[in-house]
Amino acid sequence: MGYQMAVVGATGAVGREILTTLAERGFPADDMVALASERSVGSTVSFGEDQVLKVHDLARFDFKGREIVLSSPGAKISAEFSPRAAKAGAVVIDNTSHFRMDPDVPLVVPEVNPEAIAGYTKRHIIANPNCSTIQLMVALKPLHDLARIKRVVVATYQSASGAGKAGMDELFEQTRSIYVNERKAPETFTKQIAFNVIPHVDAFMDDGFTKEEWKMAAETKKILDPAIKLTATCVRVPVFIGHAEAVNIEFEKPISVEEARTALRAQPGISVVDHRADEGYVTPAECAGEDAVYVSRIRTDPTVENGLSLWVVSDNLRKGAALNAVQIAERLVKDHLT
Repeated sequence: MGYQMAVVGATGAVGREILTTLAERGFPADDMVALASERSVGSTVSFGEDQVLKVHDLARFDFKGREIVLSSPGAKISAEFSPRAAKAGAVVIDNTSHFRMDPDVPLVVPEVNPEAIAGYTKRHIIANPNCSTIQLMVALKPLHDLARIKRVVVATYQSASGAGKAGMDELFEQTRSIYVNERKAPETFTKQIAFNVIPHVDAFMDDGFTKEEWKMAAETKKILDPAIKLTATCVRVPVFIGHAEAVNIEFEKPISVEEARTALRAQPGISVVDHRADEGYVTPAECAGEDAVYVSRIRTDPTVENGLSLWVVSDNLRKGAALNAVQIAERLVKDHLT
């Protein structure tokens, strides 16, 4: 059985990756529609190796008959059109921030809390978490099951693609301009991104944290356990694709490095590459285009009782966005729509 589907925001970096991922994984789509803003109407996007989809105007599209919609157009647009698609009968998997903390909308990482998908019936919307949260949840889940996490301190190293095509373009153009001695002022980022790091992702809040940092803490509580305390420092780095995280964890019970390594290796979606030698770890350059969440540098933290530190890397456009959304759709079809 195939499904009548639509991808909203199909011309963006995540939308294109969603279409690619659906095709690669052989998702049962009988009919696929690509939707974007009026300025993209008439352009085309690829769906698999042999299909080219003409882009339709989101504002004029009638969602009646669509069964599954994967949406990644930006939070303000999603706030209007995801409920419209849901009202027309579709189940919407929304990749924006707008619905994530809505108590009637499940926030799902399929390897972590697939049972939450059942809550889609309240609003016919399922939220895809923030990219930096997704890879962290996949890594924390088996460790939490083993020894119960009390507190997490995480510093992120987030790629320019987290700010979309404009972010990647700015990194490229600034890098080129520096080499030819023609400095290019920042437009997408608040400061120069080329050959620099920026401790600022998303808007600042009154307490001094950024919204990205707040998202990681709030989404962890909703997805994994409301008792977990998490503090984050989110940093933009001059990398095109791939987010990295330095993670420090304090547990309720003792946990050894070997126990952690064994639990992580058994977790679906994780690849453990942890050799205490040169090149014995994974970097963003190596994870680009890959589905897995990679965990390296697993070690005991001797400064706290029951502490571990580790390094987590993943392709933010794949697992951090498109793949997670497609995996939600796969579980939705398997467990709820058949």
